[in-house]
Amino acid sequence: MSFRKTVKLLCGFAGGSAVLVFAAAAADSRGCFGEPAGVWSRLTVQAALPAWTAANNHTPSPTGHAWDFNWDKRDQATLSNGTKKKETSTEDPSSEQDNGKPKATRNILLIRHSQYNLSGNGDKERVLTPLGREQAELTGERLAALGLKYDVLIHSTMSRATETAHIISKYLPGIELLSCDLLREGAPIEPVPPVTHWKPDAVQYHEDGARIEAAFRRYIHRADPKQKEDSYEIIVCHANVIRYFVCRALQFPPEGWLRMGLNNGSITWLTIRPSGRVALRALGDSGFMPPDKLTRT
Repeated sequence: MSFRKTVKLLCGFAGGSAVLVFAAAAADSRGCFGEPAGVWSRLTVQAALPAWTAANNHTPSPTGHAWDFNWDKRDQATLSNGTKKKETSTEDPSSEQDNGKPKATRNILLIRHSQYNLSGNGDKERVLTPLGREQAELTGERLAALGLKYDVLIHSTMSRATETAHIISKYLPGIELLSCDLLREGAPIEPVPPVTHWKPDAVQYHEDGARIEAAFRRYIHRADPKQKEDSYEIIVCHANVIRYFVCRALQFPPEGWLRMGLNNGSITWLTIRPSGRVALRALGDSGFMPPDKLTRT
């Protein structure tokens, strides 16, 4: 059987990139389909890798992408220069030292603001619509029904997020409210693939991207070693901010943030373990709202 027929047969049985890579390796020394030796092999292996991997010249791990356990720079087993610390013995392993390792899990519930007046002139006039206020009430009821012990409610300083947060807080008596400019809406990074209906200037990506990344580093990280119990924190902000946070926290290519859609008043839930592992427990959950209350504006 000719080499060409062998490759076609293999591809027909498997139909996957792994077979193509195998065939490319076999053809590397002799050339294939009229190409010089090595050319078809390189092209096939490159095509089998994820687009972002090839673009960033990154060699994937056997599982596709190596997880960086020190992504938040809070891994106490790692020095600032990236080298591992030597294990030190203590007389009392349960003492406060305990190698400075975090023990608690942080749960961060990211809430997108409710529907607001798009025709308002400036942020002060872009307040919630009557439907938006209903959505915030439903989100507050849902958060209360979960029965969790919330530690704090942080919100963007934009009107629609502030109003949403205050309505939600009615259902969570005694919760501390804090505001933060870093959480304001913006353009975090140029999306891939690009879209035609939304094209911010390069300077907006430059300025907003730095701010939103600063917000990520401030709020999305593992617990401090002094934290003894698991925490539940609510952040009310904006769709672009939340989508970017999710990509960064899961170590996905951040340029993919615009591929996700979030309804108004929806709940996105990130869990950060002491080890640095991150889990996405919910993305844009709005199933607690009646269908006629769902919007994305």
